[in-house]
Amino acid sequence: MNLKNLLNPKVLVIFGIILFAAVMRLIPHYPNFTPIAAIALFGGAHLGRKWLAFFVPLFALFISDLIIGFHGFMLPVYISFALVVLLGNLMRNNIRVSSVLGGSLASSTLFFVITNFAVWLGSPFYPQTLAGLMQSYTMGFPFFHTGLIGDLFYNTVFFGGFYLLQLRYPALAKIKA
Repeated sequence: MNLKNLLNPKVLVIFGIILFAAVMRLIPHYPNFTPIAAIALFGGAHLGRKWLAFFVPLFALFISDLIIGFHGFMLPVYISFALVVLLGNLMRNNIRVSSVLGGSLASSTLFFVITNFAVWLGSPFYPQTLAGLMQSYTMGFPFFHTGLIGDLFYNTVFFGGFYLLQLRYPALAKIKA
């Protein structure tokens, strides 16, 4: 694989969208209204090389975390976003409004379930019982709403924007990423 094939116009546009999203995470925003899950879903759906589909979104997350700061529940966050990349991979050959909507809902739910389970499991805030787990999910539910709205918004912007770019520049649709 040579650098020219890797850095073709389509890949550069996708990188640009992902970089934009990483920068957006650094700008003050409403809690959980971030583009990170959208980065993972979009990268998984549009970056044809699997290693690149995982590397680019997770690297963007890592770089923004270097600036924002790390916390004790980083591993579940990264695992959930890696799984969102897999969701994007599944929709690669069927990118439609319905699949983006389904991917947005699934990625928000996946992130919510994994990270709230990790908080329940690894913090002293909730008793290690089924009631404690349900309390963890209940307390996290307001953040699920804003995360879901953010995912729907950013996925619309990224997938829709890239679709419009491909209409304007048809060569982008023909290039393999």
